[in-house]
Amino acid sequence: MKCWPLLALLVSPFVSAVTLDELQQRFTDQPIVRAHFEQTRAIKDLPQPLRSQGEMLIARDQGLLWDQKSPFPMQLLLDDTRMVQIVNGQSPQVITAQNNPQMFQFNHLLRALFQADRKVLEQNFRIDFQDKGDGRWSLSLTPVTTPLDKIFATIDLAGQTYLDSIRLNDKQGDRTDIAFSQHRLTPATLTDDERQRFAAH
Repeated sequence: MKCWPLLALLVSPFVSAVTLDELQQRFTDQPIVRAHFEQTRAIKDLPQPLRSQGEMLIARDQGLLWDQKSPFPMQLLLDDTRMVQIVNGQSPQVITAQNNPQMFQFNHLLRALFQADRKVLEQNFRIDFQDKGDGRWSLSLTPVTTPLDKIFATIDLAGQTYLDSIRLNDKQGDRTDIAFSQHRLTPATLTDDERQRFAAH
């Protein structure tokens, strides 16, 4: 009987280990996730970091909505064909694979990060996935394709049930930290307003 506690110690970490495949499946089972975000960008030559916050929506079949509320309103929409940015209510800027292939590639990658798309990640990064216990995980990505390897040193993600944080370390020595909170899975379909935003522009 004395060997049982030791056996449990040896076996239980492997039983509960999270893998990248399981993480992708976990995210796939969340068709729509809404969350609050707080972004902090530390730039070498600026004494104070730049801070922003707002609301984010990732819909598996539609794309990503990024709705910054402060310090100024900025809306970003990413889907399979375009990126649309609206700053302070001005005319939309539309980026497609045709008019800006590098920027579009980065935006396509951004969706892959939010959805832990293993295929896309393995094409663009060297991957270090770690199970942190209790369902928590971290994912460190080192770019291996251009232009990503010219822009980023590493991209680090961490979370548990959801994606909780992203850290972008760029080659200039600047750093962007994005923290997500107040994750919501309902409603499980887009609202009329959200549907209109994806359909607009």
